[in-house]
This record gives sequence, C-alpha cells and structure tokens, in this order.
Amino acid sequence: MTDITLEVHSREETGTNANRRLRAMGLIPAVVYGGGLDPVAIQVDRKTLHELFRQTGGENAVFLLQMAGTDQKRHSMVRELDIDPITRQVTHIDFLRVLMTEKVKVQVPINLEGTPNGVKNEGGVLDFITREVEVECLPGDIPQSMELDVNDLEIGSHYEVKDLEVPKGVELMVELDKVIVAVAHSRVATEIEEADAEVAEAGLLEEEDAEPELIGRSSEEETEEEE
Repeated sequence: MTDITLEVHSREETGTNANRRLRAMGLIPAVVYGGGLDPVAIQVDRKTLHELFRQTGGENAVFLLQMAGTDQKRHSMVRELDIDPITRQVTHIDFLRVLMTEKVKVQVPINLEGTPNGVKNEGGVLDFITREVEVECLPGDIPQSMELDVNDLEIGSHYEVKDLEVPKGVELMVELDKVIVAVAHSRVATEIEEADAEVAEAGLLEEEDAEPELIGRSSEEETEEEE
C-alpha cells in the first residue's frame, strides 16, 4: 500500500472567528485525536484535500498526516466531516489516528453493476435497500466499495449480504441474510393486476347473485289454455 501523504499545519488560533478566517483563505480547520494521545488542532489546504479525496475515493482513505516543518507523521482516517448545507464546502474535519497493524470498523458503500433482467425485460422496478455495509479489517485492506452484479435478478428475487464477494482480510459485521437489492413488480403493473382481480371478482359475484331462470310453460301456452 502506498502512503497518501497530506501535509498539515498546526493551528494556533481556535474558535469561530479564527476558523472563519481560515476558510476565507482556502484552509479547513481540523483536529487529530485518538491513539492514546492528546487532540491536536491542525489546518489543511482545501484544494489539496479535495484532490486527494478524488484520487482515493472518499472518507475511508488512510492518510499519512505530515506536520509541516517537522518529522512528525501519523496515519489517520477521516472520522467526521462538517459540510456547509448551502455551499456544500467542507467546514471542519475530525481525523482519527490509526495503527496499520490494528483492525478498524468502517462503512463501505455497495455499487450495483448491470441492469436486472426483471427490470429490462419484465417491467419490474429495482429496490436498492442496503447501500453500505460495516466491515472490519486492517486500515490497509479497506475496500473503496463492494461490487454486486445484478444482471440475473428476476422479478420477485433478491440478493443478500451473503451474496457479496468479500475481499481477503475483510470481515462483514452485519447479518448475512440482510437484503441488499430486490426486483419487484412496478406500481402500475401491480395496480393493473389488482384492478383486473377486482373486476373478475365483481363479475363472479354478479353471476352468483343473478336469479335462476325458471323452466316451465311459456306465457303463450298459459294464455291458450285459459281461452
């Protein structure tokens, strides 16, 4: 595994006003904690961090934080991101120190590959129920995602967690029978089927309620006898 080095600077000033000034300069206030050591306030370059996120695939990346101007280095992972709801910019980061020889628990996203046969040829709809799973592994073994081929799914069928191909050294921490994805009848098709069933049932009831035809002499025959 190649270390993803991120240069950081110590943050002398803290507080709302100081953090606002940092953001205006294109920097992100952050803190590093865990590993039996005291928390350390740092700042990182926003542009550099975003570029590394694009390269590594996101929050499960393991960074080697390099304190600028020193020999201090420590492997860390992003534990929490604060994002501005309007600008969608990262406003604060919590880094968690990790040891490359100790396992960690993380959430890994699931990516679906292909188009289910039940959707493509049978008019069904895809229901993506579980979009990520918790795993435990060494920091260097964390997968960016779990891939699941759904091409063979038919209407009424589904895949569970046990159907995932788990990389070596990775352990699933969720129930194996938990449903990930399923293909069901579309809502329109279901409504049509229900409507057809109601019509058929109504027709059957009408037939059952109809009065039986009496078999006997016709009215003409009765009239002739009376004359």
